[in-house]
Amino acid sequence: MNVDKAFFLPLLNGAKHFIVPLYQRPYSWTLEECKQLWEDINNYNDNKPYFIGSVVYVQKGYAPIGGSVQKLYLIDGQQRITTISLMILALTKAMERDHFKIIIIDQGTEETITPEKLIRLYLINDMEEGQLKYKIHLTKYDRETLTSLIEGNELQENYSRNIKNNYDYFEGLLKKADLKNVYEAISKLMIIDVALDENDNPQMIFESLNSTGKDLTQTDLIRNYILMGIDPVKQDELYNKYWYPTESVFIYGDRGNFFDRFMRDYLTIKMDGKIPNVGAVYNTFKQHARNSYNENILELVQDVYKYSKYFAKLALLKEEEDQELHKIFQDIENIKVDVSYPLLLKVYDDYSNGIITRQEFIEILKLVESYVFRRAICGIPTNSLNKTFATIYKEIGISNYLESFKASLLLKDSYRRFPTDEEFTRELAIKDVYNIRNRNYLLGKLENYDNKEIVDIEACTIEHIMPQNENLSKEWQKELGEKWEEVQEEYIHTLGNLTLTLYNSELSDRPFREKREMKGGFKDSKLSLNKDLSNIEHWNETTIQERAKKLVKIATEIWEFPKLDKAILEEYNKMQRKDEEVVKYTLDDYSALDGDRMILFEELNKRVLNIDSSVRREIKKKYIAYKSISNFLDIIPHDDCLNMTLNMPFAAINDPKKIGIDITGKGHWGNGDVRIKLKSLDQIDYAMFLIKQSFDYQKENGD
Repeated sequence: MNVDKAFFLPLLNGAKHFIVPLYQRPYSWTLEECKQLWEDINNYNDNKPYFIGSVVYVQKGYAPIGGSVQKLYLIDGQQRITTISLMILALTKAMERDHFKIIIIDQGTEETITPEKLIRLYLINDMEEGQLKYKIHLTKYDRETLTSLIEGNELQENYSRNIKNNYDYFEGLLKKADLKNVYEAISKLMIIDVALDENDNPQMIFESLNSTGKDLTQTDLIRNYILMGIDPVKQDELYNKYWYPTESVFIYGDRGNFFDRFMRDYLTIKMDGKIPNVGAVYNTFKQHARNSYNENILELVQDVYKYSKYFAKLALLKEEEDQELHKIFQDIENIKVDVSYPLLLKVYDDYSNGIITRQEFIEILKLVESYVFRRAICGIPTNSLNKTFATIYKEIGISNYLESFKASLLLKDSYRRFPTDEEFTRELAIKDVYNIRNRNYLLGKLENYDNKEIVDIEACTIEHIMPQNENLSKEWQKELGEKWEEVQEEYIHTLGNLTLTLYNSELSDRPFREKREMKGGFKDSKLSLNKDLSNIEHWNETTIQERAKKLVKIATEIWEFPKLDKAILEEYNKMQRKDEEVVKYTLDDYSALDGDRMILFEELNKRVLNIDSSVRREIKKKYIAYKSISNFLDIIPHDDCLNMTLNMPFAAINDPKKIGIDITGKGHWGNGDVRIKLKSLDQIDYAMFLIKQSFDYQKENGD
């Protein structure tokens, strides 16, 4: 290894071809890093050189030199070399635009710097052709985009956004900058020039450099693990046939953050439903490679490639030729059910392998959509959904695939439950759906239900039939009746009072009959949601309720509840109970629960279970647990009191009477850091005030 201090520009000078190896990540600097570099080098007033880091490359042995151009394989420094090359290119274009030349006088010697000279010295090898013509050889899309910019050619369709955006950024800055000062600032840049030879270990050096510069992502590390250690010929084949097509799905355009997400979902499947920590994806991948593939990288990458194609169709909505599947994927993406991807990727694989039929696949997709949407309407916390979807595949029986999947959904209870038609219709009829994130999705699905001519919902606006305006006209007050204020407040944003229109501004706050009869009004509308409105004479509490009832009935048909024979479901229930804990505890196991203590407990138990429909009680050996998302209250009966633990940080409790005790870090039965003691019935109201805080905390933060 040769290590020297060197100026940056001479590093590029001469017949050199810096090659970014396939295992390196693509060019990843954004405008944020470019802005910082620009400010650093242009605000540096000292005449001394400005240090910008190291450039590490292999100069022989591992990457032999051949021909007239010296081929140098970059281990570290791609981001800086590429960024400064973009800055130099933007400088040449600015000089050409302004017909500007830079005159440098050094120790009495005058040198003229022209745009052409800058390009020949630092961007191209002008005696070469093909890729050797260019000083830096990036990975595919980055390389094609940089080459097009240098040559002044039109960019390809899938150009590198970072290359283009950063070049445009420098070009914009140079319109106002002193071009000579910029060149002199670049000339002062200094690096640590690290040249490796055949005795050095480039992989070890690469990994040791991960702590500097822009952090490597988990998939950057995975790419390095896959490609760096294999023969260069096999490396090219594996990269071009499998890894590059996989990577290109995610890293170009605006999809850069999806690759890490995909790898995490892929590993969740392969690790039997165990979700890797965000920062442990790389280590989990290495474990999977060793345990499942015995380091057979080709087979592993082929498997990743297969699942990436499923992910592209499912999550990125690319390349799915089956239009019905594509539409369902769009619906799932619209309600942001990304936590379901580990399950759906595996089911997609089973469909592709003929284990389930197309119709079964469609039914499973629609049930997942219904499960998530119904829960959202019913206000069931989503904290646990990632674990639910990660593990549900283990509950599917291959011989009765769809049946066992339905049973798994139907047998989930409490905060994992699939809301019934009764719960769903009740909540949908009264919910403020105007202010939910999925309101367009909801109204769009209702509008296009059983409709062959699909309406583009994005071209419509949402219309409040009864206006939102607090100062309702006399006509509207008369229409709604004496309690018009209460009616407006209760129903204004509910489903029964909402529709779609292309004439929102024209309809405005007009009386109902005018909205119905005018051009573009309800009678004139071709939208399904407005058909019934054309025959209604009055708009009031009764008609809003009637319309809501009709719409929620349609909703139960769109977002279906799983149908399974009761006898079959009971068989699955029996099988599930066999797997549960054999020992069952009852209240009789707590000797302290007698007399006054039992009366106190029964009153508290009733109050706690009434907090929310998701609350359930579990009697453990050492304590009685109350759960929703997770435990929020644990009770340990004592002879003189009910000793209670609230599952929240002590610092988060609002306890004006200061009855709570901080048990953080202390050994105890139950969960949480707050202990309170209940001794009499007159303390229950205040105890419930504290207990509800723990319930709310777990609803927001529990898992």
